Amino acid sequence: MKFIIKKLKEDKNLLMLLLAVLFIAAAIANPSIPFKRDIYNYIFVVDISQSMNTEDMMYDNRKVSRLDYTKATLRAVLEQLPCKTKVSIGMFAGVSVAATYTPIEVCRNFSAINTTIDHLDWRSTWSGNTRIRESLVNLARLIRSFPESAQVIYFTDGEEAPRLHVFNTRDLTQFQGGNDWLFVGIGSDDGAPIPKYDSHNQLIGYWANDSFALQPGIAQISQGNIGTRNDSVAIGESDRYISTLDEKYLVAISKEINGSYMKGDSAAKILTKMKKQKAAWRDQSQLPLRNFFTFLALIFFSFRFFSITKIKKILKNKTYAKI
Repeated sequence: MKFIIKKLKEDKNLLMLLLAVLFIAAAIANPSIPFKRDIYNYIFVVDISQSMNTEDMMYDNRKVSRLDYTKATLRAVLEQLPCKTKVSIGMFAGVSVAATYTPIEVCRNFSAINTTIDHLDWRSTWSGNTRIRESLVNLARLIRSFPESAQVIYFTDGEEAPRLHVFNTRDLTQFQGGNDWLFVGIGSDDGAPIPKYDSHNQLIGYWANDSFALQPGIAQISQGNIGTRNDSVAIGESDRYISTLDEKYLVAISKEINGSYMKGDSAAKILTKMKKQKAAWRDQSQLPLRNFFTFLALIFFSFRFFSITKIKKILKNKTYAKI
């Protein structure tokens, strides 16, 4: 043993080679260390009502609809989510939210989730109205039916149709379940007319101002008479209803349920905001050390050819050569 130690002290190359071999053996064994990390579950709720067809967003230097912009943003967010994160895609219309599936693991189901996003379409709506306040109660009930809790990322332009008044504004002061929910505003401040399409997705005109007005003499406090509003096409440009992002309303409603609001103009900003939400649970994982030991083996193997002394000598010679 003493002979081996003496030999290693005398022959640095042999020592470096031995250390490289030991680290390669460790890399092959691939030990790991345990660590805990936060795991997040999300339901991305997308407003698919007809106001989301309004073309007032810019993407790839061209004007696109709010819905298409939301889909592109969702894809960008999805690409950055770490494995083990679980995701569900929900659609909002009328007074309720429908989940396409309970949250599923993002890496194993990446293609399926992207396909779901690609197929989000206003024609999937089951009601011609938009009752965001009413939907929150139904959304909380939906999440309680999931096997695991999920945080909400709600993409909408904040358009309530028909407009709210004292009889049809739900009181949310006693609402529970909205903590850390994130509302993402989609739309512009300038706004644009809302296109009206037929069942074949062909443009037949634009929604009129009367479409968002309450009908005379109707309190509209039930789901039955909520649907009785004018859905006529605008006669001319001056009669078109101009839809804008209602940030003031979304900020107010997010405060009412202890959530938060942000404008959806950047996928990176949305991801940053999502990280501030509470995790669904903490996972016990293993960190493999194979790459670490492989790197060490490479360094010690390289020392057989490039010792610190040799590097200093090379640098010194280069300095003299310049002089």
